[in-house]
Amino acid sequence: MVEERASMIEVREFDPRKDGVGVEEVERRCEVGPSGKLALFTDLLGDPICRVRNSPAFLMLVAEMGEEIVGMIRGCIKTVTCGKKLSRNVKNYSSYNDLAKPVPVYTKAAYILGLRVSPSHRRMGIGLKLVHQMEDWFRQNGAEYSYIATENDNNASVNLFTDKCGYSKFRTPSILVNPVFAHRVPVSNRVAIIKLTPSDAEILYRRRFSTTEFFPRDMDSVLNNKLNVGNFLAVPQGGLKSGSWAGSDRFLSDPPESWAVLGVWNCKDVFRLEVRGASRLKRTFAKTTRAVDRALPFLRLPSVPAVFRPFGLYFMYGLGGEGPRAAKMMKALCGHVHNLGKESGCGVVVTEVAKREPLKLGIPHWKMLSCAEDLWCIKRLGEDYSDGSVGDWTKSPPGLSIFVDPREF
Repeated sequence: MVEERASMIEVREFDPRKDGVGVEEVERRCEVGPSGKLALFTDLLGDPICRVRNSPAFLMLVAEMGEEIVGMIRGCIKTVTCGKKLSRNVKNYSSYNDLAKPVPVYTKAAYILGLRVSPSHRRMGIGLKLVHQMEDWFRQNGAEYSYIATENDNNASVNLFTDKCGYSKFRTPSILVNPVFAHRVPVSNRVAIIKLTPSDAEILYRRRFSTTEFFPRDMDSVLNNKLNVGNFLAVPQGGLKSGSWAGSDRFLSDPPESWAVLGVWNCKDVFRLEVRGASRLKRTFAKTTRAVDRALPFLRLPSVPAVFRPFGLYFMYGLGGEGPRAAKMMKALCGHVHNLGKESGCGVVVTEVAKREPLKLGIPHWKMLSCAEDLWCIKRLGEDYSDGSVGDWTKSPPGLSIFVDPREF
C-alpha cells in the first residue's frame, strides 16, 4: 500500500508562480513543536528559496500528490576546500622556504537543506525520493560530495540520511548564540577595530584561511553580497607597524603579534525566528529583564532577548586569527558585532565553529541558547572521481577550524 501511494508522488522543480501557497502550507504543518517544550520556528519572509538563493547554483524540488504539495527540499552546489597540499609551482615563489606553504585542494560540494514532508504523508518514502532526485541533480552538475546539517538528536533525520541514503557522520561543529542586550557592550580600548574593504578582506582570507575546510572558492561573491554587513579586523591599539591601515598586503608582510578577523552576515533580512512554547512566567521574566536593562543601561545587566516574538539575527562567519592574544581580539570583535546588532534591532548574534576551534574561548555565548554539537553528515556521490591529494574526503579527520558559509546558515 505504501509503495502504491509513493508511486503517485511526482517530484518536480519548484515553480514560484504557483507553488508558493502550497509550500507555505507544508511549512506551517511541519511547525509543530514538542508539547510543553520550547521550540524554534522560522519565517522565510515569503521567499521559500531564501536560504539557497545566494549560492552559485541552487535548486528547490517539491513533491506533489494529485494537486497537493506534500514535501520539498532545497539544495545548492559550490566549490570548497576539502584539504591542502604543498605547492610545487616554483615560478610563483621567491624563495625555497615558500615552497613549503600549503595551498587549498578544492572539490565541488553540494549541500542539502530544508527537507520537509507533510506530517499526513510521512512514512511513504517521500523524503527518500526527494533526496535521491536532488542527488541526481548534484551528479549532473559535477558535485563530488553531498552533505547535510541536522540536530544531533533529530533521530528521524539522522536515520534517513545515515541508514537509507548512505551518508556518514562527518563533523560536529558548535552553534554559539549570544543575546543582544538593551545596552551596548563595552569594547576594550586596548583593541583597535578596522573595517576592511571587500578587496582587503579577500586578500586576507585567501592568504591566511583558504586551506580551512569548506572555505568557498568564490569568497569574493560572499564579501561583495549585499547581505554582508562588513568584515572587521582587530589588532592591539597602536599595533600596526605602519602606524595606520595601509591595506592587507602591507599588514600581512609584517603583522602584529596577535590579531583576529570575522565577517558579519545580515540574516534578519532573509528569515526571522521565533521561540514558542514558553510559559507565561518565562515570558514575563524575559520582558522584565529587558525593561530593567533599557531603563538602567549603565548597570549593563544581562537580559533575556525578545525571542518570544519574531526576531532577526546577525551571523558571524570567517572567524580567524593568530597569536597568543587572538582570543581576546576575537572577544572585542564579538562585542563590536553585538553593538551593531543592537543598532539594527537584532535579537541575537550567532556563529558556528569547529568543535576544537581555538578561538571559541573568545566568543561570548549563552549555553542555554547554544547548540554544543550540531551534526554534519557527508556522502561521496560517485566512485569514478579521482582521490586527488586528500583521498576520500569522507574519511578525513577533522581540523581545528571549519568555514561555515553564511549564505546557507
